[in-house]
Amino acid sequence: MLTKGEALEKVEKQKLSESDICDLFITPAIKEAGWNQLKQVRREVTLTPGPVIVRGNLSSRNKKLKKFADYVLSWKPGMPLAIVEAKDNKHSISSGLQQALGYAEILDLPSAFSSNGDGFASHNRDAAEGEETETELELGAFPDPEALWTRYRSFHGIADEDEGLVEQPYHMDASGKEPRYYQVEAINRTIEAIARGQKRVLLVMATGTGKTYTTFQIIWRLWKAGQAKRILFLADRNILVDQTLVNDFKPFGAAMTKIKNRKIDPAYEIHLGLYQAITGTEEADKIFKTVSRDFFDLIVIDECHRGSAADDSAWREILDYFDGAVQVGMTATPKETEYVSNITYFGDPVYTYTLKQGIEDGFLAPYKVIRIDIDRDVEGWTPPPGMVDDLGGLVEDREYNQKDMDRTLVLNQRTKLVAERVMKFLRATDPMSKTIIFCEDIDHAERMRKAIVNAAGKLAKDNSKYVMRITGDSVEGKAELDKFIDPEEPYPVIATTSQLLTTGVDAKTCKLIVIDRTINSMTMFKQIIGRGTRIDEDNNKFFFTIMDFKRATELFRDDAFDGAPVVIYEPGDSDDPVPPDPPDVDNDDIGDPDDEEPTGTKKFVVSGVTARVMNERIEYVGTDGKLVTESYRDYARKQIASEYQSLDEFIWHWNASERKQAIIEELEQRGVILENLAETVGKDFGDFDLLVHVAFGAPPLTRRERAEKVKKRNYFAKYGDKARAVLEALLDKYADDGVETIEDAKVLRLQPFTQLGTPMEIIKGAFGGKDAYEAALRELEDQIYGQAANE
Repeated sequence: MLTKGEALEKVEKQKLSESDICDLFITPAIKEAGWNQLKQVRREVTLTPGPVIVRGNLSSRNKKLKKFADYVLSWKPGMPLAIVEAKDNKHSISSGLQQALGYAEILDLPSAFSSNGDGFASHNRDAAEGEETETELELGAFPDPEALWTRYRSFHGIADEDEGLVEQPYHMDASGKEPRYYQVEAINRTIEAIARGQKRVLLVMATGTGKTYTTFQIIWRLWKAGQAKRILFLADRNILVDQTLVNDFKPFGAAMTKIKNRKIDPAYEIHLGLYQAITGTEEADKIFKTVSRDFFDLIVIDECHRGSAADDSAWREILDYFDGAVQVGMTATPKETEYVSNITYFGDPVYTYTLKQGIEDGFLAPYKVIRIDIDRDVEGWTPPPGMVDDLGGLVEDREYNQKDMDRTLVLNQRTKLVAERVMKFLRATDPMSKTIIFCEDIDHAERMRKAIVNAAGKLAKDNSKYVMRITGDSVEGKAELDKFIDPEEPYPVIATTSQLLTTGVDAKTCKLIVIDRTINSMTMFKQIIGRGTRIDEDNNKFFFTIMDFKRATELFRDDAFDGAPVVIYEPGDSDDPVPPDPPDVDNDDIGDPDDEEPTGTKKFVVSGVTARVMNERIEYVGTDGKLVTESYRDYARKQIASEYQSLDEFIWHWNASERKQAIIEELEQRGVILENLAETVGKDFGDFDLLVHVAFGAPPLTRRERAEKVKKRNYFAKYGDKARAVLEALLDKYADDGVETIEDAKVLRLQPFTQLGTPMEIIKGAFGGKDAYEAALRELEDQIYGQAANE
């Protein structure tokens, strides 16, 4: 039973904001428990920014779904131990515990706490048998750092002798860049696995989530701790090695080298190698054998889905030779068949972060899909008897369908149709959007390049590099690859390719992916989709579009697209992203692997057969990660309806709100952006009318029409001349710019208000003070919207 003094104190405490509760009670209690406020306590930590919603050509973030922790408590930077969720004193001690526990689970932490300033509710995910999982603690009884570090070590199975390695600090650069929460998870789980003696480690992280940065931090900590003194980073494409060398791995400085000139130089500690450069079919090519089997302590295999785990692959030979080293496989797409299995070789992933998770969190760009069916693909085509192709060869008499197009049958009109449809989309959005067109093979990529040149017209005439074929055999095209992926370089804009750009190429600003090739491999499909998943806010890239001419995007509906990898005992994919290892290993400029022409396959090239689009459908990523057909208006309607059950309820809240902008901001948190709605409904309508029309089907009035209705009521007559002039000017401002403009006090610094005096002169002279001015403004808004319920 509270005493009278305690009851009064409780009443006063309940008047405090959540921020006040943190400052006055929670933070002091944590500090008194021995936590270093500068080094171990982080306040208001955004774990995820919230997903980007895309509908039509518009996008916005749903900030309502962002993950935001009030406190993250860490043992050392990058080593979180616990989450503390704060609530104001009107809530119970444990009301924030479920939220804290949710964050603790995604960070894989054993400790979650909640507080309202009276004490702490605690959840211990490492509770022993018979021990209570949830307890309540007095405000002065919060656990000290050592207690939660001991709990963390128990939870993750870290032995005393491994503590030094696990505690090894991250690399922190001058910019203050910190790993994202899932990168911290991936790094820490890998380090902890290695500390426990695990020799084979697999990390599965979706394309665009920063696998190379994560790899760098893993290597850095192992290297600095002395656990790994010589490290080999293996990749199978020059661009992957070169990007790594100059970007994420740059802090290694003089300790790092790229293996070249057929030599592994023992003077360096960090070695970056193209596997084709250190092995080959002949014994003399196997330069990795020029060093001892224990030369490397750590080997990291980038994009390890491409055959490294296959018993007969060249990579496997290197791994077997250095079998005493710790080996870490990195992939976005674990390849699991009877013949190639990452899991069989590396074991289950120590951490997995999928494309679906990345999109839901808001770190990866969502996509919209434009599926286009061409009549010759769907209905099929049979040549008339005795028909010859453009070269005079007799066209085989059978039915040709989608899988034959550009593999065995080339219909030039179909190629032209695809190119024209691509350019139609780019002209309607942004003709300078970086675009990758995936073709069946090199021949198809070249014909598509020509077709794009013709469809682009002046765009291609003004710059010959507007479209380039970038394939493994094209010296000119590959020379432009760095510029294509550089956000600062406008050209090339469009790249036609077959396989070279399927993986590893960091094309941040790629906004359009065109699929005009048959895809049977889920691995390849994931890699192709991965070319567009990076968000680049600096260049206004928040989503990307997939234009699918071959029904490849049906793979999105396959549970395997974003599911857990399992070994499938069936023949390996014939549509593997990378063909056999190239034989040329004589120099550093190894030819990157790319698609080859199907040997012994004859193509019939026919020019006179027409082709047309028979069906087109647009789909978007839904809240469940599945594709849905939905407009931005439909999305906005659902979001508004989830907040307000009826038109009357919305109108009541609108009229009761002292600041209409507060409602607008609340809806923006859900991804409902008024500018986007105005694009679909009309720019002359006010915020209120846009919302009630889209959500409830009410007939909208323009801002000007609402302003005229107010003027006809002549309610201004009760005010003095100066006040009436101000209110009439505010009404005109509403008609021009909307309610948020007149709610901003800065409006009084604009014309025509400046002719009436300074803002303070207007507020005091015309209305008698701030309270009276704000009351007059609310009455003006009531006049604007007050009749809405009766309309």
